[in-house]
Amino acid sequence: MLNRRPRRQMNQMNVVPYIDVMLVLLVIFMVTTPLFTPGVIDVPSVSNARAPDSRPLELLLAADGGVQLVDENDRQTFASMAAALPRVAELAGSGRPVAVSASGESKYQDVVKVADELYRAGVKRVALTVRQENAAR
Repeated sequence: MLNRRPRRQMNQMNVVPYIDVMLVLLVIFMVTTPLFTPGVIDVPSVSNARAPDSRPLELLLAADGGVQLVDENDRQTFASMAAALPRVAELAGSGRPVAVSASGESKYQDVVKVADELYRAGVKRVALTVRQENAAR
């Protein structure tokens, strides 16, 4: 009993149980994954889309608050959106869409405010137009 050495503490972490748990989880995921069926989403195709009845009205917003209304070849200039709103509501009253364009210096908040005013005036189809980056150059 005197020759017995003192027992040293082990200073390494035993990772074998963690590896066992990870392998069991891997097997579970490998077995259960083929059992899941992916959801089916019906997306409308482009060939079923009908052509627009007419060209949309274009509402051009300037950075200074001025508004231009473009209808086919007719272009009208207004000092503010409040002045243009009755004319836009009149032309878009039959469900005609209105496309809102703004200059790059315009605030996003102003564009959203114009879209909100159009909705309140009864215009149901409002869209925002964008320009492709390569087309700007």
